[in-house]
Amino acid sequence: MAGNDPNRGKTITTVLGRRLGGELLRMREVCGLRQTHAAEALTASVTKVAKIERGQVPMRDPDVRALCHLYGENDEAAIEKLLALAKADRDRRKAKGWWNQYPQLTAQIEYVALEDIATEVRTWQLAFVPGLLQTADYARALAVGNGAWQDLDEIETFVEARMARQARLAGERPLQLWALLHEGVVRQLVGGRDVMRAQLEHLLEVTSLPNVRVQVVPFMAGAHPGMTCAFTAVSFAEPGALDVVQVDTLSTKVWLESETDAAHHSAVFDRITRLGLAHSSSVRLIDSIRKEM
Repeated sequence: MAGNDPNRGKTITTVLGRRLGGELLRMREVCGLRQTHAAEALTASVTKVAKIERGQVPMRDPDVRALCHLYGENDEAAIEKLLALAKADRDRRKAKGWWNQYPQLTAQIEYVALEDIATEVRTWQLAFVPGLLQTADYARALAVGNGAWQDLDEIETFVEARMARQARLAGERPLQLWALLHEGVVRQLVGGRDVMRAQLEHLLEVTSLPNVRVQVVPFMAGAHPGMTCAFTAVSFAEPGALDVVQVDTLSTKVWLESETDAAHHSAVFDRITRLGLAHSSSVRLIDSIRKEM
């Protein structure tokens, strides 16, 4: 019901919208112009310009072109990149994805929506199997252990939503997934031996998919830059679209959206990859741990 919509009346921002707004803000400041100048060019209010620069409202192509003209941007290739970003943001906002059925996904809603339009996800995990590769029992055990929900029905809805995400690994446009897992991930006994054994069996099954790569980084790999935190980089097909990086903390999810952040985390991912076991060796290690269960 609309009356129960938690987002009703709220101003919604998106990662793509904030990126577009931030770029337009940078262009305006370089020109030494004020928001009033942008408002005049758009025949709009200063409030709307502020919302555009904060990524709070979608942008029409004519408005993007008008601001580019005002800011002296005449490079058509650069303008096309901004237009592609604006279109991706509009598509993201109006998408009526399956995730809207699950209020339990509130903290992850933006990530899941981005995952749905992404072409590739690279994830480095220190503590648990990434959601796209979890079994229902493993996801349920994580939810119970997390303690975020006391209601069993809420936990079951959360698990159902997590399983729904995995549809992205199949179909005509399957997501390319590269999962780097610390050895502790496949050894941590989540949910008991039966649950963990089934989870490891599932990992072995998905490694046969052409669009899924699972690589284990062993304890013996030594010190490396990925020891400080786990992260996930999401890539898109749109021209000029930078990777979006998500870092989880205990209280929130941090979005890193700059070109510098994207390049840094890509370099870190590559360094960790070189320390990981080869595909065949990763499969053998997972299988050996499964047998121990």
